[in-house]
Amino acid sequence: MPTIYSEPQALRNAVRQGEFSQPTAGHAPGFLQANLMIVPQAEAFDFLLFCQRNPKPCPLIEVLSPGALEPLCAPGANIATDIPGYRVYRDGALADERTGVASLWRDDFVAFLIGCSFSFESAVAEEGIALRHVVQGRNVAMYRTNIACVPAGRFSGDMVVSMRPIKSRDVARVVEISGRFPIAHGAPVHIGNPAALGIADIARPDYGDAVAIENDEVPVFWACGVTPQWAAQKSRLSVCITHAPGKMFVTDVRG
Repeated sequence: MPTIYSEPQALRNAVRQGEFSQPTAGHAPGFLQANLMIVPQAEAFDFLLFCQRNPKPCPLIEVLSPGALEPLCAPGANIATDIPGYRVYRDGALADERTGVASLWRDDFVAFLIGCSFSFESAVAEEGIALRHVVQGRNVAMYRTNIACVPAGRFSGDMVVSMRPIKSRDVARVVEISGRFPIAHGAPVHIGNPAALGIADIARPDYGDAVAIENDEVPVFWACGVTPQWAAQKSRLSVCITHAPGKMFVTDVRG
């Protein structure tokens, strides 16, 4: 059975040592997990404005100074080494997937840490509501939608959502629980019919792993921190670095 890390520092150390490269859902319960976006300083103001205009998919936890690697939300951590997977985009195209980006680091890189819906999952589990991707050790399913974000400078695009099948009797409770975590995307943006979001096939997510929806369940959709990755791709930045979907930076901040 795989090790479940309860403490953020232990998980980050395992990542740094090459001992952990899996999705971080279900680990470090009670601590905020974060999406990562790294952009050149020349693009940082526009990206900050994009986040401020779109707080549902892009709730900011922290913005690091240009060139900085150690976030205030996790003293001793290193943004370039302590995430289980990174993606490097060049001119809008995925150029590389790596387990660390220290060798690519530049003094003008600005790192943004953005809240993640994994952060409310432990509160849901404490209520006795199982989440299938956590139980199965899989990545959450994520989809591009037809919900337009408010543009800022060169950043624009549609919202990405994460989906969790929830038993009908538990939907209201899950909405209430997740709504207590605005820094982790808060309450869902949609419940039910995927076609209303422009999702043609729920069995084929754009990111993550597909999970079955049983007869007594409905799909529930939350705004997702992969949204700025999609916006960065569409903006065709010369370079940007992100976390791999589902593989988050785990902070020392309790949610």
